Amino acid sequence: MTSTHIRQATDGEEEDVARLIATSFRDLDVNQWLVPDRERHDDVFPRFFRIIVGHALRHGTVQVTEDMSAAAVWIPVPSPEIPDYDARLLEACGPWADRFRRFDDAMHEAHPADRGDHDHLALLAVLPGRQGHGIGTELIRLHHDELDREGRPAYLEASNSASRRLYARHGYTDCAEPLDLPYEGERMYPMWRPAGAAAG
Repeated sequence: MTSTHIRQATDGEEEDVARLIATSFRDLDVNQWLVPDRERHDDVFPRFFRIIVGHALRHGTVQVTEDMSAAAVWIPVPSPEIPDYDARLLEACGPWADRFRRFDDAMHEAHPADRGDHDHLALLAVLPGRQGHGIGTELIRLHHDELDREGRPAYLEASNSASRRLYARHGYTDCAEPLDLPYEGERMYPMWRPAGAAAG
């Protein structure tokens, strides 16, 4: 595993982190459904992720590598609603805003509402050229150490079967059916990690 310096992102890096995530997620199957026009991906997805990253910078935790090749975005549950979210989503996503709303609804439906306070790993992204070197694992373990000290569980939606296997090695297990969205390709898997769950 490659050792790399990890730090907290700052407010001034909101756009850079959002663009990093959009680049890392470019080939996800769900993205092709959310925005069918691939030529618009580099416009739409950074604007969308900036909404999430900005919210996490104010209410959660955004950790990045020093070279800005990877980021983890954690949001505590419960946390405040994103202000003016519908209007901001429409501005960011334009004609595809309804698909993003349907995506949000599916994630909300799957998110366990009866398990108490926890942290939601909303986004874990590693640039394509740096994947497979253990950077994502370092980001996960760093935050898990803090969660375990607090006795706090975690939740996420794995974006495909490969990330599902990665998260399973860190103590996550399936906690709901895959997200029900009308696209072909890899499903997204809701997963839960009890505090202190051993990595495999």
